Amino acid sequence: QVQLVESGGGLVQAGGSLRLSCAPSGGTFSSYNMGWFRQAPGKEREFVAVINCNTAMRNYAASVKGRFTISRDNAKNTVYLQMNSLKPEDTARYYCAATTRGYIPSKSYHYDYWGPGTQVTVSS
Repeated sequence: QVQLVESGGGLVQAGGSLRLSCAPSGGTFSSYNMGWFRQAPGKEREFVAVINCNTAMRNYAASVKGRFTISRDNAKNTVYLQMNSLKPEDTARYYCAATTRGYIPSKSYHYDYWGPGTQVTVSS
């Protein structure tokens, strides 16, 4: 059983930066595609970014492309989401997710394991 725990959320002003981390326990980290999703109050959970387990190929939502960067360190069993130029509309709870399916999956139903999330709030 894989357990995911996110960290790094918080309150930041618009234009600022945050780095989220996710450190899975259990399973073989290098075999999992790792994704980030977010959910704002009253909205559906949406895809943010994904990184492939082996090739490090990445995919991003259009709304974050050029501002967010997903990366992974297989030696540290950690995936990161560097968020720059944050906007108030980035305010949401951010979730880390893991799956062995697909290549760079962007749908939530592709993912088998989820963390409890970390809150990111961007003030204007």
